Amino acid sequence: MMPKYFNHAAYKKLNGPSAAVLKYDDEGGPPKVVAKGNGLLAERIIELANEHDLHLEENEGLLLSLLELDLGDSIPPQLYTVIAEMMIFIEEMDKRY
Repeated sequence: MMPKYFNHAAYKKLNGPSAAVLKYDDEGGPPKVVAKGNGLLAERIIELANEHDLHLEENEGLLLSLLELDLGDSIPPQLYTVIAEMMIFIEEMDKRY
């Protein structure tokens, strides 16, 4: 059984940086995890997001939950509120800038 790390600093120290990518369905379905990783893979994901001027959200609790999902999985209903709040924040930021 893999240990769970509730201390993100300890998790990050062991595995390096982490990242997860969500894709939103144009038909209104829940977002899906389309990429995720630790270490060099996470660094590359972050680099690509910056190159394409995509918004990066730092939310350790959400990230750890997303890393537990398989690629292609839709986010579970328990994360809908967190994702919705994040999307509203991003939309407000886009309107301001």
